[in-house]
Amino acid sequence: MNTSVFLQCLFEFLGTFVMILLGVGVCACTSLNKSKGQGAGWIVVTLAWGLAVMCGVLIAGPYTGAHLNPAVTIGLASADKFSWALVAPYIISQIIGALLGAMAVYWFYKDHFDLTDDRETKLGVFATIPAIRDLKRNLLSEVIGTFVLVLVILFMSGKGNTSEVGLGSIGAIPVSLLVIVIGMSLGGTTGYAINPARDLGPRLAHHLLPIKGKGSSQWKYVWVPVLGPVLGAVFAALVYMFCIWCGA
Repeated sequence: MNTSVFLQCLFEFLGTFVMILLGVGVCACTSLNKSKGQGAGWIVVTLAWGLAVMCGVLIAGPYTGAHLNPAVTIGLASADKFSWALVAPYIISQIIGALLGAMAVYWFYKDHFDLTDDRETKLGVFATIPAIRDLKRNLLSEVIGTFVLVLVILFMSGKGNTSEVGLGSIGAIPVSLLVIVIGMSLGGTTGYAINPARDLGPRLAHHLLPIKGKGSSQWKYVWVPVLGPVLGAVFAALVYMFCIWCGA
């Protein structure tokens, strides 16, 4: 499909918007006071995030292959499966989509935010927060989680499933299961951003929104969920290209 750059960016924006609306939405649902889903737990969060990614893939997949993640975009470009000229437009579209998706969650759950006093709970709806703050180990968690995500995408996309390369290249349901298993297996340390836009956009929303008693947005931590996924994606691309070279 010969799709204009504008249309590709539009669908990256829309797919990311829906993914974050539903993903950040489950964080709000399970943690904010008086929500019917409060206390539902980690299994619900990981399942919903996987399904949120599936919804984003179904929207953007036919037009872009559904990256929905700057780390995926950079990883695919590093593996020579995506044009570097489109990397910046895609990333900007993804971050804006994530920002607006998170803002929509706030307005949806505003009454519940107002009834929640704990500042870190409010921030945790939007951004990832490590269970134990050890920045080197937190960074390693994000590197490894994203490495798995991008490596699986690269190997599955090599089978000619689609003309575009991205999350959509392995199908909406398989990529949903991939995100779920990463969350269940590797998400307990940092909350598994594995996506710079997923953390940066909503964290910026937390900073900008008039949330009652919101506290700090913890910008000193943001480099971990931004840099970690990028490093993991590039490492996955290098491993993929080495394996392809060995099999050539």
